[in-house]
Amino acid sequence: MRTVQAEAAGAAALAAEQREQQREQRRASGGAAVALCLLCGLPAAGKSTLARGLLRRLPQRPGWACALLAYDELIPPEAFRPRAPGAGPQEPSPLLPGWKRSRRELLQCLEGYLRALLSGAPLPGPAQRFLGRCLPELPAAGAASRPLVLLLDDNFYYRSMRYEVYQLARKYSLGFCQLFLECPVECCLQRNRLRSDPVPEQTIQLMARKIEMPDLRKNTWEHHSLILNSSECISEDDEQIMNLLATALENPERPNEEDTEQKEAARAICAASAVHQADQACRRVISEAMQDAKGKSLLPSEMKSLAEELNKLKAEFLEDLRQGKTLKTQYSDPTTSVISSFQHKAINVVNKYILK
Repeated sequence: MRTVQAEAAGAAALAAEQREQQREQRRASGGAAVALCLLCGLPAAGKSTLARGLLRRLPQRPGWACALLAYDELIPPEAFRPRAPGAGPQEPSPLLPGWKRSRRELLQCLEGYLRALLSGAPLPGPAQRFLGRCLPELPAAGAASRPLVLLLDDNFYYRSMRYEVYQLARKYSLGFCQLFLECPVECCLQRNRLRSDPVPEQTIQLMARKIEMPDLRKNTWEHHSLILNSSECISEDDEQIMNLLATALENPERPNEEDTEQKEAARAICAASAVHQADQACRRVISEAMQDAKGKSLLPSEMKSLAEELNKLKAEFLEDLRQGKTLKTQYSDPTTSVISSFQHKAINVVNKYILK
């Protein structure tokens, strides 16, 4: 029995080693040097506990470098307090609350660090100052020899907060994934009460009403996401988490994919707008042509035939516009060059009836 168990354990270890070798080969042939992993959820959902566990475990088990940016430690508490009346001159960007300015600065410093890490350039001064508390845990810029998993510990309760980090991953071809810790509000409140510095309970309740969970079906950029029930303790050795991080490293985001989709969508919108404007302008041209023909005392039957021919001409003209058969330079203003072409053809049709 022990021999069978030993053989099974050996086979499992060999399979795990082979999978890791395959992953290393895939990373060498186009994987990411860095993966950004967002830990999201309500206060006291267990994000920081999991982050610290991963920070200890990832360098030991898969052999990845790992670093942690805890937003609570980087954004000063006063950033969340309203500005007192008469507190001196306004700071830059007075329209933005302090916490939003701090988040923006943190994101800019993170980008500066990533740029330095990937290029080997010196770390920018602002990033050095802002991330100073975390730098001992971060590999020296430009010197990372192992894949780096960079954990970002924050509530990230709005999808837009997570998307701006995804944009960094896409810009620099990094891995990107989300660990969303789902925890009942009452459980979070109970844990929060045990903290030495608890978050105001109304803040947790408000955030629970506003929080936006990953939507894997609607948003392709959230595809690498894992929703975990954190009412129980989550192990940093969880195989689902390891697989998610490995998948993110093996499949870096590509800068041009979504940009191309957005450009195509923008072109479609512009084309639809051009056709709509051209249709309205053509209707005005037909109306004026019919009024002109009516003043020439055409018979009712001739007026009916003229209207049918002008509308047929309009339909053909708009279809050519939809299909791109008209010169693109004419699309810029459908009421000028494009419509003048249609107007010229409409006048020729009217003259054919008048000169009969």
